[in-house]
Amino acid sequence: MTAASWRGAELGTRTVDYTERDAILYALAVGATAQDLDLVFEERLRVLPTFALTLAQWAPDELGSRGAFDTSTAVHGAQRLEVLRPLPRSGSLTMTAAVAEVWDKGSAALFEVAVESDCFLATWTLFAPGCGGFGGQRGPTSPKSPRTPPDHRLAVATAPNQAALYRLLGDRHHMHIDPAAARAAGQPKPFLHGLCTLATTTLAVAQQYGAHPADLRRLEARFAGPVFPGDQLSVSCWRTGVIAFGAEVEQRPALTGGEVEFG
Repeated sequence: MTAASWRGAELGTRTVDYTERDAILYALAVGATAQDLDLVFEERLRVLPTFALTLAQWAPDELGSRGAFDTSTAVHGAQRLEVLRPLPRSGSLTMTAAVAEVWDKGSAALFEVAVESDCFLATWTLFAPGCGGFGGQRGPTSPKSPRTPPDHRLAVATAPNQAALYRLLGDRHHMHIDPAAARAAGQPKPFLHGLCTLATTTLAVAQQYGAHPADLRRLEARFAGPVFPGDQLSVSCWRTGVIAFGAEVEQRPALTGGEVEFG
């Protein structure tokens, strides 16, 4: 069974329950502080739209569990999110998932897993070494950050325990906590979830541009390199109609081709 045969595969429908506590824990895990009362205090709570991506994590995990790729070496390559309406403070979210596309990168394949719900549309791009070479199309070129000098550079700190905290939201892949699993994935030590890095960056960009992070309407970015808990991100921002952004750690790319829109 080649990677191409997974194109169009239905991954099922799932209803996931969550509480205000889960939404608050998520906000804290991606960098909200005790002063962000409308993100961490149930009396004023607005749920971060990127929280939906933790609720939908079952979908890419389902594809891996079916044997489409080696889950010990596959990595999250890119993410897109379109917000249709705000997430309720608590409740149930029904989602349907499928493999939207499979691209052939030669030595690897890119699997695009699309998840739909009443509140959002999201697409995971998963980079799977060893699954390419099946004669398929290479797919679109990855977006890149603007070449002009950025309008702003932001210093964004991550916490040493951030990956351990973020794991409690559902993505418990061992490479984010276990040194042996991280080495098997080609990294020297456990690294931060790409979605955590992305959400943390989005919070900082929203603050810079005077937007509320709960007003997010669209988000996308490519994960270009690992971020280790405790690293400081250097985030570059450009106003290009939308807000374009990228992030580095010690001049090493972490996020590229990022774009975000707020309502």
